[in-house]
Amino acid sequence: MNRAILVISTLVAILAFSAAEETYTDKWDNVDLDEILGNDRLLKKYVDCLLADTDAGCTTDGKELKKNVPDALTNECAKCTEKQKNGTEKVIRFLIDNKPDIWQKLEAKYDPDGTYKKKYQEEGKKHGIKV
Repeated sequence: MNRAILVISTLVAILAFSAAEETYTDKWDNVDLDEILGNDRLLKKYVDCLLADTDAGCTTDGKELKKNVPDALTNECAKCTEKQKNGTEKVIRFLIDNKPDIWQKLEAKYDPDGTYKKKYQEEGKKHGIKV
């Protein structure tokens, strides 16, 4: 009986740990996206980080973003928190509408063959975004 409880407790602990690891860190969820999007100098730093081949010059949160973008694209942002999904939509909408040159550079880097553009076009339409 005690052994069964120990096994169940261990499984619950493992599942709890696994569930906690299924989302990206929320450490930077309170970053002021409006401040970044409204400030060309700040926006440029993030874009330069995302486009660079190395992490040199990236802020800590920029490095985290850069690390997670390929996985988020591949897995439909499955590990994103709700706040991260909303922020992603806000940033994409802003870049497409206001900074198409930056959006094109990011597309060229992260979606050179247009796979994700095709994959997310319908979802974008549902949100009023022309992907």
